Amino acid sequence: MPKSFSPEELLEKLKSLEEEKNRRKDAERFAQAVLNSLSAHIAILDGEGVIIETNRAWKEFARANEIRMRPDTLSVNYIQLCESAVGDWAQQALEVARGIRAVIGGEVEEFVIDYPCHSPHEKRWFYMRATRLAGSEGTRVVVSHENITALKEAEEALRGREWELEQQSRNLEEANTALKVLLARREKDREELEEKVLTNVRNFTFPYLEKLKEARLDPQHRAYLDIMESHLREIISPFLHRLTTGHFHLTPQELQVAALVKDGRTTKEIARALGVSENAVDFHRKNIRRKLGLNHVKANLRSHLLSLSHP
Repeated sequence: MPKSFSPEELLEKLKSLEEEKNRRKDAERFAQAVLNSLSAHIAILDGEGVIIETNRAWKEFARANEIRMRPDTLSVNYIQLCESAVGDWAQQALEVARGIRAVIGGEVEEFVIDYPCHSPHEKRWFYMRATRLAGSEGTRVVVSHENITALKEAEEALRGREWELEQQSRNLEEANTALKVLLARREKDREELEEKVLTNVRNFTFPYLEKLKEARLDPQHRAYLDIMESHLREIISPFLHRLTTGHFHLTPQELQVAALVKDGRTTKEIARALGVSENAVDFHRKNIRRKLGLNHVKANLRSHLLSLSHP
């Protein structure tokens, strides 16, 4: 027989049931408040794909986009809604429907996709995620749509910037190639000019110098002729270039003395050729030795200068 309760016991049980009912209402209000605080558009589906709850963001999006059904879309079968979609998004909507069915059937833990949802006034992109609700009685699936427009715009801007950088890099490569061609042309022109100078000096200058040597010249003019020949030879040898571009810092007078020493001229001959005293020539020779680092080395100055004539 059913157990009988006293009036006091019945009142106590009714009070306990009312408290339990209030706790559930509080829990439901809390859960709804949590859902409403989220920026994502969230809907909860049952095992058939029917929407049983949505949050504030979902409802506001439905109103803003004039969805032709209840703004909260409760009791609407979301899977069927996706399968009946037409237009540009129809193919992706079918993919979403298949993904949600796979989640409901336990084939996958979750389904995710990002998709465009443009309006006549702006471009928008959303990230959709469907996952089973753990710990619920019966099958429940949480579907969320997060607006990722800012992220997509940043990605597009980044791709645009990468394209610009790629174009700049290509332009730099082309400019570098052109510069290499110009430098190669310049080097070739330099070599041609050097060859032309060398040929002209050897073929059109030295023969006339030889003819002058055969003429009867006084010692002074002979010295001038020798100096001219010596300097012309320096033009076509690396010797003078090494002395002037190195770290020797020779003066113009010291360069003249060094060239004549290399040619084997004596101090007396150099003095006569340059029109200076022999003491002055000795002074320049000492400076040349010092600048060439030969002060404390037993080395012949002419031999050292001759070594500079070879690459």
